[in-house]
Amino acid sequence: MSIAPDTTVVLGHRFATELPELAVRWQAESAPEPRLLVLNESLAVELGLDPAWLRSPEGICLLVGTRVPADAQPVAQGYAGHQFGGWVPRLGDGRALLLGELVDPTQRLRDLHLKGSGRTPFARGGDGLAAVGPMLREYLVSEAMHALSIPTTRSLSVVATGRPVQRETTLDGAVLARIAASHLRVGSFQYVAAAGDLEVLRRLADHAISRHHPAAAQAENPYLALLDSVITAQADLIARWMLVGFVHGVMNTDNTTISGETIDYGPCAFMDTFDPKTVFSSIDSWGRYAYGNQPAIAVWNLTRLAEALLPLIADDEEQAVALATASLQDFPQLYTAAWSAGMRHKLGLGDGIDDTVAQQLVDELLELLVNERADYTSFFRRLARGVVEPAFEAWAARWRSLDPDLAAMQHVNPVYIPRNHLVEEALAAATAGDMEPFHRLLEVIGSPYDERPGFERYADPAPEDFGSCFQTFCGT
Repeated sequence: MSIAPDTTVVLGHRFATELPELAVRWQAESAPEPRLLVLNESLAVELGLDPAWLRSPEGICLLVGTRVPADAQPVAQGYAGHQFGGWVPRLGDGRALLLGELVDPTQRLRDLHLKGSGRTPFARGGDGLAAVGPMLREYLVSEAMHALSIPTTRSLSVVATGRPVQRETTLDGAVLARIAASHLRVGSFQYVAAAGDLEVLRRLADHAISRHHPAAAQAENPYLALLDSVITAQADLIARWMLVGFVHGVMNTDNTTISGETIDYGPCAFMDTFDPKTVFSSIDSWGRYAYGNQPAIAVWNLTRLAEALLPLIADDEEQAVALATASLQDFPQLYTAAWSAGMRHKLGLGDGIDDTVAQQLVDELLELLVNERADYTSFFRRLARGVVEPAFEAWAARWRSLDPDLAAMQHVNPVYIPRNHLVEEALAAATAGDMEPFHRLLEVIGSPYDERPGFERYADPAPEDFGSCFQTFCGT
């Protein structure tokens, strides 16, 4: 497993070296006929990689994991998790591989990770493969999130493998190459804590502090500071999701990152009609991960992290529980502050507006949005032009009296999001061999705040015949 000697790709193996208890050395399955479908050239340059080389046969082999640098140590990562509230002690990368860590030109450490690269020892009966459609969905939505300034894993490429994938029907296989600050998650800590090895737990926590929250190392209680840092990062992240109407769809603890990045774009989608009860995931039949539940679920997940960290926070369990509980109680305030600041910006309200007045205005608006079944994204963008429907006029009169900054609103309220009907249209075309609609949608959502002539249909709500019961699927 080596690549041509004239390339300059260097993949470190810090995770595999520092935490071998969470790493299983493995390699990707062969790709019979690899074909590059999409390459994120700007991200490649940001990583210090040569896009032209990545498009070459050798580069494509790297992007599917079949040929890697000689000193690389690809691994499947072990982790546990609560999936829809149910405890699973051994999950791990069942169809994924951490090829290694890249050091970008700014000296940031970034994971290069594959999804759909074949079965690993964590596969649990799955085939380890992924299909073209779900991998292109992750590429599209993760890049939309990045353009909206929401912390996220990034998509470097999608390569069709030439290998069939059997789901309800036979589909074309694909591998997604994903970039992340790391793939550490709450489930990583649960995995180690469940094994009861305090020394490994300490090494994992130190690794997480070093990679993501280095200031915690200088704190009086570094592991409590780590918990505080993750709570803060997640409170900010969830607020950002809520402000753009994003529904993750599978907020399991193994999808809650220590870095505060969004990860795993399976059954995710953006709301059209505003409704806190919105659920897109086909397997979330009781609405656990509905739009309006996301802040509370984040607290639930963070509580599981706190439980795993208790032995490090204090030797005395009662004291550790008290300290962790106090930290968790900060989440509502942190989330509310981030959400409220974001809503003030969406409404163009200056700092001089009284908080109580602003909050009342927001509360009334949210109630109206539900009652009128308003399109969430379109409403705020029209408002940024001073346009409102008659049903909102009494509310808008009070809003206008506060002298909102319409120009500023246009920098925070997107024109374009990856609307569900457009995503489905692009994916259907792509799986039939036509990538043009995908690339056009990708171009549009790459500049979400800039209204452009000729792109009007990308700003419109779904047509009536699209239906109101749209569902998404995890792709496994």
